[in-house]
Amino acid sequence: MSRYRVWLFLTLFLLAGCTLGQPPASGESPTFVPPVASSIGGNKAPHPQPSPTAAPVRAPRPTIAPACTNILAFVADETIPDGTAVQPGQTIDKRWRVRNAGTCNWDGRYRLRHIAGQSLGAPEEMALYPARAGAEATIRIVFTAPQTPGQYFSTWQAVDPQGRPFGDPIYMQIVVVKSLPSTPTP
Repeated sequence: MSRYRVWLFLTLFLLAGCTLGQPPASGESPTFVPPVASSIGGNKAPHPQPSPTAAPVRAPRPTIAPACTNILAFVADETIPDGTAVQPGQTIDKRWRVRNAGTCNWDGRYRLRHIAGQSLGAPEEMALYPARAGAEATIRIVFTAPQTPGQYFSTWQAVDPQGRPFGDPIYMQIVVVKSLPSTPTP
């Protein structure tokens, strides 16, 4: 067989699998079109071709920004150090310095929730001080000391808009002491 015949045979062989016309309608499977018989080389039988398969169409995926992270990091007690002695019924203005160490900005949807100890007259849940990611903030709660002498704790936790707790819990620890008798002044 000459090179010309081989080349012609291969060309016809390849063209036999191609069909002209409209692509299949949406949802319709491509159909097999039998190739034209070749008389080159005396082979009169058609060469079966695999049926074409449609490539899957991939819809573009929406880009979703990664979720931010919530982290509250305790920095320092600004008022009422742990173990501070207070009088029964005394008003206590407790302040903590914290840092928003996460990547989410705290807005009006973020809360501070009482999680352990006594609430000491404070509401069980309140707004968390708004703070941008990386910023420091002061959290303030006004408590009332119990009338009964003893040691008291009040522990609080930040929660995200979905109610999930995050970050370092903050707490206050006080000691209520009996009132000292007043000393007469001369």
